[in-house]
Amino acid sequence: MMKILSTSTIQDIYDQFSAQFPYLKIEFYNKAHVPGQGSRNDDLIRHQTLLHKVNPDIKATDFLIHDDMTVADFEAWMEKELNLHVQVFRKSNDIWLQTSATDSWTLGKQNGKGQRSTIDYEIAPIDITDFDVE
Repeated sequence: MMKILSTSTIQDIYDQFSAQFPYLKIEFYNKAHVPGQGSRNDDLIRHQTLLHKVNPDIKATDFLIHDDMTVADFEAWMEKELNLHVQVFRKSNDIWLQTSATDSWTLGKQNGKGQRSTIDYEIAPIDITDFDVE
């Protein structure tokens, strides 16, 4: 459940989302992104910004977010109901990727993919000097 208040900051919403989906994050932008494309860094809103500064008409909302909701549906809900432009990112090893090419995936699937990308598999190195080369 995400609790959204006009006095919440972008960071407050970011933290609530990340608590439920630790291998995903959301960022907020001044403009909506085209479906299938990423958002521009120039449009990124700073995390300390209050939500009512982004949308003066925002109303307090409790939003039940669940694993089987697609990224596209989540981003569309944030746009339609709160007039907030968000982009979901997925952890991929040590970097964050915008999920624009996989917005049809559920949040649960995205989070699972992010988690698997961070698993450190301990694979013994191969000694390539131990081969016959004839």
